[in-house]
Amino acid sequence: MLEAGTKAPDFELPDKNGDIYTLSEFEGKKVILYFYSRDNTSGCTKQACGFGELYPQFVEKNAVVIGISKDSVSSHLKFAEKYNLPFILLSDTELTAIKAYDVWQEKKMYGKVSMGVVRTTYLIDEKGNIEKVFKKVKAADNPQQMLDELN
Repeated sequence: MLEAGTKAPDFELPDKNGDIYTLSEFEGKKVILYFYSRDNTSGCTKQACGFGELYPQFVEKNAVVIGISKDSVSSHLKFAEKYNLPFILLSDTELTAIKAYDVWQEKKMYGKVSMGVVRTTYLIDEKGNIEKVFKKVKAADNPQQMLDELN
């Protein structure tokens, strides 16, 4: 994992519509950057819907919410439409940001070892520096936790 106090790696990734976003374009705003394993899975859906419900409060606090997974642009589009998600979902099929933020790690499930995205949320300050790192977050609690961090 990256550490608090370090410069957040910039990225250039497509959203659900194929529009390209970079982290640097959000300078001047706080960024909630969360990494999740897959669209439409139980935990990831709870986390995304939580951010969706609280989204107006993040906007009031001049914060941007960005979710990144290795799912395709079309998967993100279906996911965002199905759950009416108002924030940015970015597709990282090449794992560039996922690896840059050191969230591509060995995971164990039912005794099986595989590589995957470890659910992690970064709070990035207005200058593009990592303010706080939240490792192995609880999906359902993470949106409120991040809103509380902004207060």
